[in-house]
Amino acid sequence: MKRMILVVASAALLIAADEAVAPLGTYTAMERRQWEFQPRKDSAPPQFTDPAGKAWVKTPVDAFILAGLRKAELKPAPQADRPTLIRRVTFDLTGLPPTTDEIDAFVADKSPKAWEKVVDRLLASPHYGEQWGRHWLDVVRFAESDGYEYDMHRPDAWRYRDYVVDSFNNDKPYDSFVKEQLAGDEIDPTNKTNLVASGFNRLGPLRKNAGNQDVASSHNEVLTEMTNIVGAAFLGVTVGCARCHDHKFDPFRQSDYYRLQAHFAQLQPNDIVLASKEEQDAWKTKAQPVEAQKKRLQAELRRAPDGMKAKLEADLDALDDQMPAPLESIYSVTDDPKKASPIKVLFHGDYLNPTAIVGVRTLGILLPDGTPEAPIDEEKPRLKLAEWIVDPNNPLPARVMANRVWQFHFGRGIVSTPNDFGLMGSRPSNRDLLDWLASRYIEGGWKLKPLHRMILLSSTYQQSSISPIEKQAAEKDSEDALLWKFDHRRLEAEEIRDAMLTVSARLNPKAGGPSFMAPIDPDLVLSLKRPQYWVPTRDKSEYDRRTLYMIYKRNLRLPFVEVFDAPDTLLSCARREQSTHAPQALELLNGDTSNTLAAAFAQRLLHDKATAPERVDYAWRLTAGRLPTPAEKALALKFFADAPGDPAKVKEFALAMFNLNAFLYVN
Repeated sequence: MKRMILVVASAALLIAADEAVAPLGTYTAMERRQWEFQPRKDSAPPQFTDPAGKAWVKTPVDAFILAGLRKAELKPAPQADRPTLIRRVTFDLTGLPPTTDEIDAFVADKSPKAWEKVVDRLLASPHYGEQWGRHWLDVVRFAESDGYEYDMHRPDAWRYRDYVVDSFNNDKPYDSFVKEQLAGDEIDPTNKTNLVASGFNRLGPLRKNAGNQDVASSHNEVLTEMTNIVGAAFLGVTVGCARCHDHKFDPFRQSDYYRLQAHFAQLQPNDIVLASKEEQDAWKTKAQPVEAQKKRLQAELRRAPDGMKAKLEADLDALDDQMPAPLESIYSVTDDPKKASPIKVLFHGDYLNPTAIVGVRTLGILLPDGTPEAPIDEEKPRLKLAEWIVDPNNPLPARVMANRVWQFHFGRGIVSTPNDFGLMGSRPSNRDLLDWLASRYIEGGWKLKPLHRMILLSSTYQQSSISPIEKQAAEKDSEDALLWKFDHRRLEAEEIRDAMLTVSARLNPKAGGPSFMAPIDPDLVLSLKRPQYWVPTRDKSEYDRRTLYMIYKRNLRLPFVEVFDAPDTLLSCARREQSTHAPQALELLNGDTSNTLAAAFAQRLLHDKATAPERVDYAWRLTAGRLPTPAEKALALKFFADAPGDPAKVKEFALAMFNLNAFLYVN
């Protein structure tokens, strides 16, 4: 009886949803006064007349920082030494260590523009796009598999990764970057770059269970993923919290959420095959019989009793293995107004309980009350969304992106919750500076490299990590939000592995193209639902490519990157946490990656230098960017005293170098 009542109630809600239209909603003056929704303030940089202040302010960034420090009765740390600075900025912009020649050249260059030349060289490096593109891939939860139980591979997803790297290298204006990702196919469906970019809309996890991937619940999950990432990545707000009810803290109504979602109502997956007609015909000849059997089994599975489902699912898995390898394609999207999904406000986010229908509209809090919605089949809805996002009058996107740049340079954003500028996020530590940076970002044509340059040439960025007023400053500002020194930063997982490859002379500099699969522990492979799909790349030189080009599989993070806090790619990762725990030391001491590369590093030391003292100096310069201290050198030479040229001893020494804080930390 209870079940019958629920069914009748659901049916009534469906009828009501077809008839009811969600109200447009209004917003209180207090809601509209939240700082993140206010127009950007364009405060002039503070001015200093005293000699110390004038000498320290090298870019306007310094003026804002120094004003904050003086207000707190603090002062900046001294400038870091040159070996520290070049190591810091090289990792920062490229994710790789500087060479010994680069360090020597900078130390020897006494010209007033020595630092400026280093910054400009690194911004022009192709490795810049690899490093900063990787930051963006974290934010948009890029992966090359579906996630969930089956975690099917997406063999052409790497094209989006390469698009991102190229965009950063070419300093593509951010407004174009946003439009291409959200609506590249709507802008120009004949442009290959646009089609690859719009694969952004398919980056989220995708549930494919026993042939049920087309059911309404799965489609609702896909729309949810698309909507949530717009809020997190581009707007820096937790609009996803309004999926089930009005946002508890920020002024996002539940109807706002579904109106935002309606921009994706027409969207359909579009795999654009790059193979010739002959290749496609041959593929269809092999695939069609298998697909016919799969459809038959899927139909049986939907009707089968519980006791039969396990066998039918196993049979479906076996048929998947018989499918020919996918043809090369572009993983993209397209609009089909005829297939537009009616978008309805869902009670508690349950697709079985719609309450009212909505049209297409952006977030109401940033619109005048009563702004009408557009019909679900309007032309180019995603492009209109993108244009609204990058409208210079939208107060959020430029702030959000400027804050991300600041965070990746200093380890902490001006807003320390970069995906949440709302009431439950942190307040900006220096709003005037954030707004000033955002305004300059837009005025500069939405280009990132000038923003980097302004930050990197500042005295703020060039501070030492050791302050003479450490105790006093920490009592007033324990999180260093005011930047009275430059914080220590541990290398991220990819940077550690790439640095090991570099100092051991094993790094394969090949850029772009399909991702590689490395050999891994057989037990890890067997933990996968379909272990037969983890096939190591035949060309072993691929294993020495940058970690960026290793396949990003949602259900399998390699132990080395996992212990060093690489994200799981299921959700947007705006800021990687830095944990310290025993498995990190165990991985560095006992792991295959560190031991294999330590052996290669040892070979380099033995080949390039003839004596133990020379090898010790060389090892420190390669791993830490400096010579060892007298105590460090004495300890190393004591280790080599009985067998200075023993390869096994040199390998142990090389492994120890990989475990030093001087290697693992930038400063």
